Order: sequence, then C-alpha cells, then structure tokens
Amino acid sequence: MIKHRFFNTAVLISILSLNLCAQSPLVDWNMVARIREEGLQKSKVMEYESYIVDVLGARLTLSRDMQRAQTWALEEMKRMGLSNVASEPYMDYGVTWDNEYVSAHMVEPDYMPLTAYPVAHTVGTEGKVTAEAVIVDLQTQDDLNNWRGKLNGKAVLISNPATIDLQTLTHGVQRYTDEELKALEKVTITPARNRPRNIANPVLITAVERMAFLKSELVAVVLQTDGNRLGIVPAYSRPGSKEDGWSADGNRKTPPILAVTPEHYNRMYRILKRGIPVRLEVDIRNRMGEKVEQAVNLIGEITGTDPKAGVVMLGAHFDTWHGSPNASDNSSGTAVALEAIRILKTLGVKPRRTIRIALWSGEEQGLYGSRAYVKKHFGDPKDPAVGVRPEYELLSAYFNQDYGAGQYRGIYLQGNETARTMLSAWMEPFRDLGMNMVSNQSLGSTDHVAFDDVGLPGFQFLQDRTPGTAGHTNLDFLEGIQSEDLMKNATIMAAYVYHAAMSAERVPRKAAFTK
Repeated sequence: MIKHRFFNTAVLISILSLNLCAQSPLVDWNMVARIREEGLQKSKVMEYESYIVDVLGARLTLSRDMQRAQTWALEEMKRMGLSNVASEPYMDYGVTWDNEYVSAHMVEPDYMPLTAYPVAHTVGTEGKVTAEAVIVDLQTQDDLNNWRGKLNGKAVLISNPATIDLQTLTHGVQRYTDEELKALEKVTITPARNRPRNIANPVLITAVERMAFLKSELVAVVLQTDGNRLGIVPAYSRPGSKEDGWSADGNRKTPPILAVTPEHYNRMYRILKRGIPVRLEVDIRNRMGEKVEQAVNLIGEITGTDPKAGVVMLGAHFDTWHGSPNASDNSSGTAVALEAIRILKTLGVKPRRTIRIALWSGEEQGLYGSRAYVKKHFGDPKDPAVGVRPEYELLSAYFNQDYGAGQYRGIYLQGNETARTMLSAWMEPFRDLGMNMVSNQSLGSTDHVAFDDVGLPGFQFLQDRTPGTAGHTNLDFLEGIQSEDLMKNATIMAAYVYHAAMSAERVPRKAAFTK
C-alpha cells in the first residue's frame, strides 16, 4: 500500500512537471525534482540548526564564542567537499567581548530572581555586589548636576516603565493570509521624499554622556528595559560602542549595564514609586580582550565549469546578539544556506557558474561584513574612489535569508523589474509549498542590501510571520523553530541558486546600472 502511494505520487509529479515544462522553459524540471527529493525527504537542515543553536550558541561579532563557531563552520564546509573554503578578514573590528556569567536578584522587599542580561561591550561587577535601587531620570545637564554625588554604589534604573504588547500576547502571531500577500504584491514603489534634518537639542545629553556620568559617580550597576513583551530581554550594545570601534578603553568607561525583562523591571519601578526601598544582588562576569583583532567572513564554493560565466552567491549572517543562540535570527538563515549548498553538492551538480556561499559577520552592527566584501570584490560604481572591480561583471546574483525562520512565501525584487520574469519562473515548481508572491518592493537592513546598493542583483525572500521569531532576545531557542519551514526554504534556495548558476544569461540588473 505504501509503495503504491509513492508510485502514484511520483507519476503525479512527472505529469505536473511535463505540463509546467511547456509553460516555463527557464526551469530545469528534472533537477527541481531531484532538489525537492533531497531537500524535503533527506533534509539535514535541522541537524545544522540544532548544532548551531544547542552546541555553538550565541555568536556576537568578534567574541570568542563567534570565533569558535566560525572554526566549526569552516570545517563543516570542508567536510561537505566545498572548494576554496576560507575565512576572509574584512576590518580591524575591536577587542573581543564575551559574557561568562550573570546572576541578578531582587532581595528586598521581596525575593525575585531577575531575568536579565548584560549589555554587550560593558564591564562586569568584579564580584557579587548588593546595592540599593534608585530611579534616575537623566535628560539634561541640570539633571546631572542634581544627581552629582548621590549615586555611589547604587543600582540605577534609567528606563521608563515598559508598555506591554497585549495584542500579540492575547492573539498570537498569525501567518500571512492570501489577501495580505496579494496586497504586498500589488504595492507600488513611491518616490522617496526628502526627510527633514534631525538637529540635536543642545539641552539634552547623549546616551554616551549619560553613561560616562554614571561611571564617574561609581554606580554599582545600571538597569534598563527595552522590550514590550513578557519574558523577553532585548540585549544590545552599550552606547558609543560602534563610534569608538568596540574598544577596550570604551568598555572600561561604561558602568555595568543590565537589560531586564519588562515585567521584572516594572515591578521594581512601581515599588520604588511607592517609596519602599528595593535592594538588589548582582554578579556579572564579562571577559574582554585587550588588543584589536580582525573580524572575518566565511566563504566556500562549488567551482563552476566555465570560469568566464562568473559567480552566483547565497548566504546569511552568522553573527547574533548574545542573549541567546538566536535560533531564528540568524541561526536559521545559516542552517538554510548550509543545507542549500549541501543539497547541490550531494546531487553532484556541475554548475556553469561558480556557486559561492558566504556566512557574514558584523551584520547586526550595520552590514559591516557584507559591505566590506562587496567593496573589495565588486567595487562601487557610485564611488569614484572605489570604482568597479573586474569581478563586478561576473556576479549573477546574491540570495539571502534573514528576518526569522518563517517559510518562504515569495521574493522581493528590490525594484528590479527586469528580473521579474526570471525570478517568477523559478518560483513555479514551489507554488504548492506556498511560494506564490513576487513584489517590486525593497527590503532593507540585511546583507542583500550591500549588493543592491552598488547595482548588483541582491534578493531577500519574503518569509512568513511565525510565533518563534524572538530574534535579538533571550527567548530565541530551537523550540520556536518549525522544521518544515526550514526544509522548504533550503529546497527553494537551492533551486534558485542552481538556476542562476546554469542560466544562459545572468540575472538582469536594474536599468540604472546596465551599460
């Protein structure tokens, strides 16, 4: 009975392939069938996802944890049999920083263990400290003068109380409906308007000045909350870290800073507003380097048969924030990219163009890894000081996964209407998997932008909204991942990359960048 069902399914797929083949000559239907079989029936994507999340963990750019993870990824690409596997430095980034231990508790007037994480690139407490909590609102120079000499040894609460997102809490997160997808597909790009300049208010102090003052006042610890969902702690980097190059000196000029889950922070805040003392016990151990080190991207290839045909790239950012292993953002993207190239390598494809995978770092800080790579290898026609590199004409396209672990529902053109026909054709074999939408819209803030900004075809897939997308927080673990979504994504990614690698023509570029 089981064999009979499989036979019928195989016949159905063959008939479907034959029917669609006449409609979409840009699609290699036989290879699509092989990619689907490998990606949907023999998937290893969750093996990658689980190892990255459970064993490697959080991967802050230029942390020792990230360096350990990158060593594993390089070895994994070699085990796959990829060629030209390398770690490629792209900048003198700063000093390493890792959180080794954190323990935080409210001990008076009641006991409550705090869910809290240190803000990156800050110092620790140099042992366990007990401190009286105080609410401090520091906005102006007058505020600094009013608090001067009053904060030695205090635990300082500097945020306003958090407002909880009850809508998501009560109604959950819903996947895109067909109507919402159709609306996204129909949206047109409107011309950008000139935005008014933001002029700094000379009366207000900056976040860097605020932390420098608290450091000079010898506070025990600073507490803040940035989230609006129960149980969630977004933990980012200290103010000014990017500006001073994530330096050891900058780290030492800032007090210990803890990001606290909103309900715990709000409770302490309310107690203090009643005039009742709050006492905290905190122990933070952060390890940081003393010398500047280089941040790196990771590269591996399936070598093409025609060196003159060029390259097609796929990738994801490997770096995360430090509050969790970030299963959705972006361990899922890394797992999908690795699985996509594994599928192609396992099938023994002999691509016309070289297929190159890139696992970026520095994305969370501002696309540093991908932008540096694009500038070095491809150049920038808009910047006369950089110009166009010889490899610029050899890149067909770059395909990216970020924005969580939801299944692909379509792809954004980034305004590149000339690529619509090709990208739409490659979508045809996956409409049964929910891949149905091509939008002319642009999506920003992740690594395909580094390519798109210089006129190279760079694309991000439209991904479904799913409940387990607590990226940048303490709750982004494997339990929030839906395995079938990643299996579908890796299969679709592999097919898009394969077709781009085999196509007689490279993926078309925007008219403004076409010679």
